[in-house]
Amino acid sequence: MRRAGRVRSARDANGANGALARLFGGRAAAAASAPQAPGGTAAEARALTVRLGARAVLDGVDLTVAAGEVLALVGPNGAGKSTLLAALAGDIAPDAGEVTVAGRPAHAWSAPELALRRAVLPQAAALSFPFRVADVVRMGRAPWHGTAHEDEDEAAVAEAMAATEVAAFADRPFAALSGGERARVALARVLAQRTGLLLLDEPTAALDLRHQELVLRVCRARAAAGRAVVVVLHDLGLAAAHADRTAVLHRGRIAAAGPPGQVFVPALLGRVYDHPVEVLPHPETGVPLVFPRRPGKSSQ
Repeated sequence: MRRAGRVRSARDANGANGALARLFGGRAAAAASAPQAPGGTAAEARALTVRLGARAVLDGVDLTVAAGEVLALVGPNGAGKSTLLAALAGDIAPDAGEVTVAGRPAHAWSAPELALRRAVLPQAAALSFPFRVADVVRMGRAPWHGTAHEDEDEAAVAEAMAATEVAAFADRPFAALSGGERARVALARVLAQRTGLLLLDEPTAALDLRHQELVLRVCRARAAAGRAVVVVLHDLGLAAAHADRTAVLHRGRIAAAGPPGQVFVPALLGRVYDHPVEVLPHPETGVPLVFPRRPGKSSQ
C-alpha cells in the first residue's frame, strides 16, 4: 500500500485540464514546450534505488538523458527497464537517490507540470469506452488546455496521426483495432502531447517489421528536432540501428552504457542475457548485428 501511494497517475495529469488553466499562463507553457539545446540534460537519475518489498528492482542507477538523442534501455526480462522508465517519468518515487526532469527534482513538479514536460507510452493501452481513434490521439493535447499552445491542438493531432500512419482509420473505434494498430494510435497520442521528453515502453512489441522501422524513424526525427527520447527495446538489432546510446540493464543495475558499437560486445551481452551471442558488423553500415549462438543441426 505504501508503494501504491507513491505512484503518480499520468492519466490524472492528462485529465487535469481545469488545474492547468489555473496554474499556467502562456509564458510557462511556451518554456515547457521549447526543445532544449542538443546535449542538454532532459532527465537524470542519480544513485537511484527502487525497492519492491525486500528486493531492489533498481539499485544505485546513474543515468543521464540528453536532448537530441535516442537512448535505448535494453536487457533481459526483469532487469528493471520499465521501472527505470517510470522513475524517469516521475511516476514512481525512489527509495533512495534522485530523479530530475527539466532541471528540477521530479517530485517538485506537480502532475500537470510534468505533463507539459514529458510524455509516457506504457506497454499496454486499454480504454473502457468506445472512443474514436482521433479522440484517443486528441487526449494527448489535454495538458495544454487553457494555455497559448491550445491553438496547436488540431495541427499536433494531424501531424502525430500522419507520422504513425493512423489517419486512414481516424473514425474507427479504438477497441476495433488490431494490437499493432492500437500501439501506433497510443504512440500518436504521446507524439501529439509535444513534450521535450518522450518515454516509450516497448513501442515496437506488437508491430510488424515495417512499422517497427517506422516507429524508430519517428523517434530519430523527434531527437533530430531537439527532443529527448528514451525507449525500452528487446530487439537489440533495432537498438543498434536507431539509438545514439544504449544502457544495458542487468539485475537492477546498469551493466554498460554508451554507443551500441561500443556496448554490444559478445562477452557483456552473453553474461547479461545468460546465453552466448555473436556480434557481427553489418556489411554495409557497420552497425552491430547480434545473434544468439546456436548449435549446428548435426549436433542437435
